[in-house]
Amino acid sequence: MSTDATASGPGLEAPAWRDSKRYLWLWGLFAPTGLFTIGIPLIWGLNQLGWHRLAEVPFWLGPILVYILIPLADLFFGPDGDNPPDEVMEYLENDRYYRYLTYLYLPFQYATLIFACYLISADSVGWLGFDDGLNVVDKIGLAITVGMIGGIGINTAHELGHKKVDLERWLARIALAQSFYGHFYIEHNRGHHVRVATPEDPASSRIGESFYAFLPRTVLGSLRSAWHLEKQRLARLDKGPWTLRNDVLNAWAMSVLLWVALIAVFGIGVLPYLILQAVVGFGLLEAVNYLEHYGLVRQKTASGRYERPAPVHSWNSDHIVTNIFLYHLQRHSDHHAYPTRRYQTLRSWDGAPNLPSGYASMILLAYFPPIWRRVMDKRVLAHYEGDVTRANIQPGCRAKVLARYGTGVQA
Repeated sequence: MSTDATASGPGLEAPAWRDSKRYLWLWGLFAPTGLFTIGIPLIWGLNQLGWHRLAEVPFWLGPILVYILIPLADLFFGPDGDNPPDEVMEYLENDRYYRYLTYLYLPFQYATLIFACYLISADSVGWLGFDDGLNVVDKIGLAITVGMIGGIGINTAHELGHKKVDLERWLARIALAQSFYGHFYIEHNRGHHVRVATPEDPASSRIGESFYAFLPRTVLGSLRSAWHLEKQRLARLDKGPWTLRNDVLNAWAMSVLLWVALIAVFGIGVLPYLILQAVVGFGLLEAVNYLEHYGLVRQKTASGRYERPAPVHSWNSDHIVTNIFLYHLQRHSDHHAYPTRRYQTLRSWDGAPNLPSGYASMILLAYFPPIWRRVMDKRVLAHYEGDVTRANIQPGCRAKVLARYGTGVQA
């Protein structure tokens, strides 16, 4: 599907180039709207037919979408391969249609959260076919679905938080409030982008490090880093950290206010499910972090500083379906080269290391460390021409990794 880009910036003439994905980006709104457009009608219809057990399946729409439908669609539709040319970049950057799509994610995200709290707390949902309310399994499935919407919402916050427009930065914080992960806004922009692909970066995973070892390291390390960065910033203003001008504290305050409001309206019974959805949300984000820089490291120069981030320091994928749902996040090298560049203008780089499939598929592999190592370790080794000592190695696994790969023989 192709269409001409529409005029949006003053003095900018519409180019002849046509964005083939212009209306495909609307699919990015399926995640926060899917419960309303597909889930609830399907649940109601199946209950009307008397298929009550089957009617419970759509409560698990989130994991079905992320772990089954998107990976299968990536395999079917394959890579994109379409980069915007230089002459349309300014026009494309200023086309407000694209940014409005990211703005729209948030009201749908929160509508789904509020509606889910209602379904979880209601003693009876007879109109939907559950006279005695949802059972615990249904509530867990619904909380996981909401958590995945919140996790993709963190990626929406990532897109908005890099921009220079104050409105977009505030929208980023609002998107993060659901998952209680507001400190990501600080650590990612001022921490990760500075330390990416170095041993000092808590969001860059290492060869030999499983996802389950990476998860607590990145969660705690990112939190400590965000607090340290804000403490330093406030010290330069002659202020201590215990103030609402601390962006970590005011981000958490937004989450507390949101959760307190939800508990006040729907009862304390929603609290365990709010916690579950938050863990699922930031866990999904950190699974993406795990695969984005696995084993890749910037080398130190003669001055003792790390070399500048380059395309070789990020794993990329150009599979079109995951790119649509994650706003071109898989074009990760271009994002690190131009952090403020809007998603519609991100390009796939020649020479950047590429994953064998889209991020959605690779997240599944990350949950199974032996399969992940079998697929990815040989790619890290090939990237460094058989010299694993040039990779980012997990310290506790260094001897084991060197024993396995130190000869330069790919396994």
